[in-house]
Amino acid sequence: MIGYLEGTIIHHETDHILLLAGQVGYEVMLPAVVMASLQELQAGDTVALYIYHHQTDRQPKPVLIGFRELKEKAFFQKFISVADVGPLKAVKALSMPMGEVATAIEQRDVAKLTQLKGIGRRTAQKLVATLAGKMEPFAATGRPITGTAAAGPEFTSVVYDTLIGQLGHKPAAAKRLIREALIRKPDIESAETLIDEIYRQDRGG
Repeated sequence: MIGYLEGTIIHHETDHILLLAGQVGYEVMLPAVVMASLQELQAGDTVALYIYHHQTDRQPKPVLIGFRELKEKAFFQKFISVADVGPLKAVKALSMPMGEVATAIEQRDVAKLTQLKGIGRRTAQKLVATLAGKMEPFAATGRPITGTAAAGPEFTSVVYDTLIGQLGHKPAAAKRLIREALIRKPDIESAETLIDEIYRQDRGG
C-alpha cells in the first residue's frame, strides 16, 4: 500500500501528474484544488504527496490520489464515505478548497455544495446528512453546528428532521425508513449510525 511519495515531476496532465520516485514513474491523480497548488511547479521540480491508494475487486487497477497535506487526505477519506461519492467522483468534485467544502457541510449549505462538479442536490443533501457535525476539524470557520450529532433517546428525532428537511422525504416515509433501520440494527445509538444504516440499505448494502 502506497501512502507517501516524494519525487520529481516528469509532466502535468489535466487531472494528474507523472511523478518519478525511486526510478519508477507513478501516475498520481490530483483533485482540482490540489492540482492548482502545483501550477507553479515545472517538470524537474520536486514534490512530496500523501497518497490515497484505491484498489478494489471492481477497480483492480490501482489508482493513486495525491494531497499536499495529510489533513487533505483525511478530509478526502471522510468525503468518500458518503453514499454515491466514490474516490474518482470526489477527485473531480473537489474544485474548491477543502476547508470551504467542510464549512459548507457544517453550515448545511446545500446550494454551495451543488457548485462542486458532479454533485447534484440529492448527493449534496447526503453529504450534509452524513457528515454534518464531523467536519469541524477541517472547516475553514472552525464553527460546529450544534445538534447534528445527537446521541441518546433524541437521536431518532434528529434523523427524522434531517430526512424531511434536508433530504426531501415525506413524514410517513421518514418514519418508515427509521423504523426499518432500527429493526435491522436495533443496537444503533447515534444519529450518524442510523443515517449510515438507512443509506447502506438504500444503495443495496
